[in-house]
Amino acid sequence: MRVVITGGSGLIGSALAREMGSAGHEVVVLTRDPSRVGTLPPGTRAVQWDGKTARGWSSLLDEGTAIVHLAGDAIAEGRWTDGKKRRIRQSRVESGQAVMAAIQEAKSRPRVLLQGSAVGYYGACGDEVVEESHPAGNDFLAQVCVEWEASTAGVEALGVRRPVLRTGIVLSDQGGALPRMALPFRLMAGGPLGNGRQWFPWIHVADEVGAIRFLIEREDAAGPFNLSAPDPLTSRDFGRALGRVLMRPSFAPAPGFALRLLLGEMADALLHGQRAVPRRLLDLGYVFRYREAAEALRDLLH
Repeated sequence: MRVVITGGSGLIGSALAREMGSAGHEVVVLTRDPSRVGTLPPGTRAVQWDGKTARGWSSLLDEGTAIVHLAGDAIAEGRWTDGKKRRIRQSRVESGQAVMAAIQEAKSRPRVLLQGSAVGYYGACGDEVVEESHPAGNDFLAQVCVEWEASTAGVEALGVRRPVLRTGIVLSDQGGALPRMALPFRLMAGGPLGNGRQWFPWIHVADEVGAIRFLIEREDAAGPFNLSAPDPLTSRDFGRALGRVLMRPSFAPAPGFALRLLLGEMADALLHGQRAVPRRLLDLGYVFRYREAAEALRDLLH
């Protein structure tokens, strides 16, 4: 099988490329700058893509192809100015429209398109348990997720199976949130964000990649799936687990007002989490390697 990954130089995309390549599949990573991809595993190649059109890669698609669409401007890098918010939205919508165009141009339809999204789709939900049937929120990130998902919805009318990946906070020792979260703990200044009562929908990168592979291979998998561990924690409890694994205290909270001064509107994404659970993924039979945060953190930090 050929697996085409948009955004393949990112944290999830690069891990998925290694997983699928090691399983013997042909992997094509679409990226604006192939030089950023680094050393690729056997069976994997990088193809340049402008992120806006189907130019140069629609010919890669056939009935044996799986597309995993993850491309989009990094949400956690930089303050959310009006320009940054515009790039976050446009990069996702335009790249999704390009994926749609490539499928329409292809001589034969791919077997499956996995559409990237995030649990931010649901907005701020308080303590409510959030399954995939929960409606969308109305804040900026929620509306970005709604538009991102909608950008490729038309492939279903073409007969292409489309699972939607509503991903939580991916824990990895190769980048993303975890190294930045661990640093203050290593400096003896770790603690929860804000009041610590908001939910923290985490997932180990091995389960993120494992779930994506599972959804590629399951012919009956379609529609939205929460990609987050079955046992979410509050920010305070996650901080305590992180402190125990690092053998550091967890008593120095980062006040909400300080986060808002530092990060602007992006702070709301940290201060209003979702108690997301992967109900549909579990119902299909996916078995998580890391259900508990402490176990996941020990694997990644030791």
